[in-house]
Amino acid sequence: MTIHDTFAGAQYVTKIVDLAFDSGINLQVGSDFHEYSQLITEHRPEQPLGAPFDPTLQGINAETGFWITGWGRDGQLVHTQAMRRFDIGGVSLSDYLGQKFRDFPPAGLALDLDASEYRPGPGAKRISGVTCYHGEAWLKGGDTGFRGTGLAGALARFALATAVLRWSPDYIFGFMPERHAFRGLVEREGYMHSDPGALDWHLADSEKVLRGYMVWMGRDDLSHIMTLPAVDLAA
Repeated sequence: MTIHDTFAGAQYVTKIVDLAFDSGINLQVGSDFHEYSQLITEHRPEQPLGAPFDPTLQGINAETGFWITGWGRDGQLVHTQAMRRFDIGGVSLSDYLGQKFRDFPPAGLALDLDASEYRPGPGAKRISGVTCYHGEAWLKGGDTGFRGTGLAGALARFALATAVLRWSPDYIFGFMPERHAFRGLVEREGYMHSDPGALDWHLADSEKVLRGYMVWMGRDDLSHIMTLPAVDLAA
């Protein structure tokens, strides 16, 4: 990453912090996942902490992860996200997830992991090197007025830009329920690529299947995103 890219990225995240504050959200960034786990237990009981960011399951620290929380003016937790860094070297993400996809389940659901399936798309076969996983995305609904405003997309891009500034990764990827992808969330969050039908999560004791997309971006995509006007993200 060049000095110019670093400066542009810092300006970008600052604008989104200001945008969030003007919308009633004060953003906090941390790397102690034991603290994050406690915050989730206390303030987001309806959606438990996801396994990829659970410090009792993962060796995650300041060098390999960070979390973002957003707090409303009334002191309530209204937003979360987290990033985790991997260096998979010359192994493709498709091969990595072929062995490890069960380590990235959707939170709060009883799953039949043996019946669940990962199908690598063309993007996953190209991804390697320093790679980040983006998850824990949540924005409080109800009468908060935050959803449906474009704010969710701006906050997602804040996480993407923060990861770029910290680690300058080769790629960032995440998983998204198919129903959200169909509603345009891939584009709103800033992701420029997706692999449809990458995951089938089979629910335990049920015939139901939760299908997921894999969304991803490379370093050039991430640099491009940070050239877009941050003030327009929540328009």
